[in-house]
Amino acid sequence: MEHSFTKETERWGVFEISCPGKKEGNPFTDYAIEGCFKSKNEIVCVDGFYDGEGVYKVRFMPSFEDRYSFEIKGSFSEKTFAGEFAAGPPRKGNHGPLRVANSFHFAYEDGTPYYSIGTTCYVWELQHDDLQKQTLETLKNSAFNKIRFCIFPKHYDYNLKEPRSYPYEGTPMDSSVLTKENFLDYMGKTEGNNWDFKRFNLEHFRHIESCIQKLCAIGIEADLIVMHPYDRWGFSRMNAECDDLYWNYVIARFSAYRNVWWSLANEYDLFPDKNMADWERYASIICRKDKYNHLRSIHNYRPFYDYSRPWITHCSIQRQEVYKSAEYVTEWRERYKKPVVLDEIAYEGNIQHGWGNISGKELTRRFWEAFCRGGYAGHGETFTNSRDILWWSHGGELHGESPERFKFLKKILEKIPGHGLTPITASWDEVACCVEYPGARPGYYLFYYSFMRPSFRDYYFDDDNEWSVDVIDTWEMIIDPKGNFKGKFRIELPGKEYIAVRIQRRN
Repeated sequence: MEHSFTKETERWGVFEISCPGKKEGNPFTDYAIEGCFKSKNEIVCVDGFYDGEGVYKVRFMPSFEDRYSFEIKGSFSEKTFAGEFAAGPPRKGNHGPLRVANSFHFAYEDGTPYYSIGTTCYVWELQHDDLQKQTLETLKNSAFNKIRFCIFPKHYDYNLKEPRSYPYEGTPMDSSVLTKENFLDYMGKTEGNNWDFKRFNLEHFRHIESCIQKLCAIGIEADLIVMHPYDRWGFSRMNAECDDLYWNYVIARFSAYRNVWWSLANEYDLFPDKNMADWERYASIICRKDKYNHLRSIHNYRPFYDYSRPWITHCSIQRQEVYKSAEYVTEWRERYKKPVVLDEIAYEGNIQHGWGNISGKELTRRFWEAFCRGGYAGHGETFTNSRDILWWSHGGELHGESPERFKFLKKILEKIPGHGLTPITASWDEVACCVEYPGARPGYYLFYYSFMRPSFRDYYFDDDNEWSVDVIDTWEMIIDPKGNFKGKFRIELPGKEYIAVRIQRRN
């Protein structure tokens, strides 16, 4: 077998080379493979990975429209493999990987603004095929442009069934002993499992990368939760050598996909056997091995990680108290000087857990509050049903009231000039923000009144410019144009909750 590869790809696409190599021993640990890619604009060297049956693969994401040459070598083979390919223009919808923009916001590499409206479906990709298809269809028709999900299966309430696959070769504990009453007794248990943590189950990883590709095709970022503590299989309690092997393998397989984000962990502070040195070590592996500098963060249960750490690109936050969440965005922006993403601010639903039974109105309010404070909020849904299929973990269909409101919000965000909103000082009963213009007075303002209900509001910016005003009912999804105004002016409001006012300079 000779090495095989396609002769061309698109900029920010995935170029893949398959090479024959050694099968003796354990190819996951005994041999190495590296690919170096050169063009007149860049030189990038990345690790490859073993993909079974004596086949090794290297993946590369070209950052330029250019001709590339490559060389593949390593202990996996006595031969060196070489060739050339062309990276052409990106196809429609391909804007490249996401980057931090203007300190607090995001944009694709081609400069297109990105306003994160994320959702959480922890193990949607480990459900049966029909449910996965339904999830992808739901996502395609939603406002969501980011989804958080795990590489490892999850053990928790409503998650007692076995996943479709496991990340390692071996066998799991007997799950017939699990009930809704005793599931917590098995959290973190390792007894009864028989895994080889040095041999990956290739079908598990092939399936996940297939899901990453499908998400990319519909414009959704894959926020990969690489580790988590909700575990009865022992994956959260591997030793350092096996952890590092896992991290290197995941990065080699997935980092060439432009829509990948790295979340080191969900609720890092709940791991019984990991310490800060471990998390910093994993971060150093990402920074060395991910040559594309995908977005990186880590998620808390109670205490925040130190988001000022230089390897962290953005804050991935779970609220720390019952009542306030998005209200702290302004403070966190000032503290960390990075984008603030509220990946968990409680979920719309009606389950018994306090984090999963807020109303659609309250979740929508938290989204608007976060955006108007210059941050980003995340969605989840946890409604009880007879099949115990909850969007927050399994995907499927959405039943709540908030997703339609996020579509409305997304349309408003997409019309904002520039990259992101900047919070400004305003009256104590309103949340206000603007779009800053270099060297000029802001020309776009948004005022949000949350659960306040003013019947009118007076505004004044200057005597010279004319301003257009829209009153926005964020719950009923109605935009009411009020006309154009100059100097000091009064806007009549409906005297109800969840009203915003958008004011834009006309000249």
